Amino acid sequence: MKICTFNVNSIKARKELILEWLDHRSHDIDVLCFQELKTVDEGFPLADFEKLGYLCFVYGQKAYNGVAICTKIPPKAVQKGFGSPKWDEQKRIITAQIGGIHIINVYAPHGGLRGEDKFDYKQNWYRRLFGFLEENFSSDDPLVILGDLNVAYQDIDVHSPQALADSIGTMPEERSAFQKLLDWDLNDVFRRLHPDKIQFTWWGYIGGAIWRDQGMRIDYILSTQTLIQNFKNIEVDLWPRKRRNPTPSDHAPLIAELDL
Repeated sequence: MKICTFNVNSIKARKELILEWLDHRSHDIDVLCFQELKTVDEGFPLADFEKLGYLCFVYGQKAYNGVAICTKIPPKAVQKGFGSPKWDEQKRIITAQIGGIHIINVYAPHGGLRGEDKFDYKQNWYRRLFGFLEENFSSDDPLVILGDLNVAYQDIDVHSPQALADSIGTMPEERSAFQKLLDWDLNDVFRRLHPDKIQFTWWGYIGGAIWRDQGMRIDYILSTQTLIQNFKNIEVDLWPRKRRNPTPSDHAPLIAELDL
């Protein structure tokens, strides 16, 4: 099974690019997990993905956030949101059981600087995510958390550790929140298979950052120990990020292959 996480930065703006990209890959991805849809459920281009054999489950929001899972393998269960009115005002999480694996697709808050409401919201959102894990799953479960986690976990995950030190995405408080997920017995699949590789998943639009490879690794696929040995490969596909037309997302898709 091939699973993919991709922050598309507007599914409407990126639809044609995504369809071209899937055709370029010969439609080899089984489970597509999208973040930052920026549209309500009704605005998601269901028909285009259904033509390719996907069942899509959408948890959208007008202009902001939004997540979706499109799968060729029919899921046994789908849950939209945390199940909390407070935390589900922003549509940031969708969960499905696919092929015997629990898949949690998340779009973590970008956050802000210390003292800002957005900084506090991000810290509290991570606490809610951790609580959601403890309330609904065991670290012994075959479980994958993937998506845009908006944290560059280590200095190797940013192009300039000095210039970006203590900035949004690299602050110790953010890295500590991410570390708590790893301490729950989750594994960073990319770092597990590529311990020393410098590879980013996000590059800003300004200054030709993608061509200079001035980016950050903020998109992840995390796996419980029960499942980690099943992962055979993981890659960042730069093809859609390096398109000039249609305009790309500022993220590149991260794709992993595992044996069921």
